[in-house]
Amino acid sequence: MSFEEQLLMDLKVEFAARDERRRRTVRRISVGAAVAGLAAAAAIAVPLMTGTESPAYAVSKKADGTVGVEIREFKDADQLERDLRAAGVRADITYLESGKQCEKNRGKSVLAPDGLVTMREGGLDIKPRLIDEDKTLVLEFSGKQDDEKEPPVTGKVFWKLATLLIPGDVGPCVVIDDPQWDDDGSDTSGQPPAGS
Repeated sequence: MSFEEQLLMDLKVEFAARDERRRRTVRRISVGAAVAGLAAAAAIAVPLMTGTESPAYAVSKKADGTVGVEIREFKDADQLERDLRAAGVRADITYLESGKQCEKNRGKSVLAPDGLVTMREGGLDIKPRLIDEDKTLVLEFSGKQDDEKEPPVTGKVFWKLATLLIPGDVGPCVVIDDPQWDDDGSDTSGQPPAGS
């Protein structure tokens, strides 16, 4: 075999190998694009099948330093405590069923300053500047999702709030019956529940 024939044969092998590498690369890109396409389709389809889930609450800080809390659902209390801490409020959050409350022995509570917590429809406003550094704002929510009303009011929460200001450590919540609520979960104290 002459030098030219050997060179021609080597070039043919090299070109064949390049074509094979190119086909594998195109196949990998095609498979990668297909996988990415499936992932994108799943990202769209899963929320459509399960419904878009809105967060249980929202925390916002206003220009005057007031921290607003919107309550949509009684869950994620630990995360709400962390989010409030980031907004300048040391808080202990407890969610309870309708007709329940915590025993009063969670710590020696002190008189909360006027305007510390303002309840409003769907939430409350907190003024962190009124909380001393060594005190914890204890918020005990009791209530229920309003799924029993006709027609149902989606996302509406009817609740009652107990607010305490406790210096030092806050004890655990020992759940007991709340004598101010009827068996159906309605408040009998004569005051409308917050958020209604």
